[in-house]
Amino acid sequence: MALVPTNPKLLTTIQRWWKLHSKQHGPLSTLLSLLAILGAFLRDSTPARRKHRYGDVDYDWDHRVDTTGATISWQGRLLGLFHSPYQPTEPSLFREMLGNLDLNFREFTFIDIGSGKGRALLMAADFPFRRILGIELLPELHRIAQENINHYRSDSQQCFALESACGDAGEFVFPSEPMVLYLFNPLPEPGLHEFIVHLEKSLRENPRAMYLLYHNPLLEHVLTQSSALQKIHGTPQFSIYRASPSE
Repeated sequence: MALVPTNPKLLTTIQRWWKLHSKQHGPLSTLLSLLAILGAFLRDSTPARRKHRYGDVDYDWDHRVDTTGATISWQGRLLGLFHSPYQPTEPSLFREMLGNLDLNFREFTFIDIGSGKGRALLMAADFPFRRILGIELLPELHRIAQENINHYRSDSQQCFALESACGDAGEFVFPSEPMVLYLFNPLPEPGLHEFIVHLEKSLRENPRAMYLLYHNPLLEHVLTQSSALQKIHGTPQFSIYRASPSE
């Protein structure tokens, strides 16, 4: 897993976002979208909203870690709005998703694309995966994920090979072993298209078992367009795909 560490700058991120969005939607639509993002950021910065973000802190209290969205810096939150806003996964829903997989976990590597502070990595450790990897773009979140991995202790932990890497998911080289991929809307639509193209290429060059868990599947149409993926389960909250038998 060779990734070049990233350090996205706010102004550069906005400029790149503007260029891409303008090309697809035009300057006026891009300006309105930018104003909507800034408005959402200001609303989310009020004391009441910060208190609301602490509503996901129970997991942290139980495991003495920091995976809540309430403690991210304002720069990190604003950067997230141009990439993917940070939101930790609810533990019971995570267990439900993995409970729908009929596989030998010991043969699979779990990979969280856009792993943030690492909560999904820690929860995946309760299953006997071969190893667990997280890919996170923002250095601030990656550093916290590393601290959480180092401090995490649980009587239910079954996998102890956990790793977080800082880098662009578009440059990630998929491992050759069977995989369970986890996505919680980590990429905007163009980035998700690119990610699926890379995944298809990897599966063609090295056919193997692969499952993809997509939490809150807002961009599911990107996945349904892929001949390499076959949907095997779905609810309003998540969808599960596997590598098509022909791949």
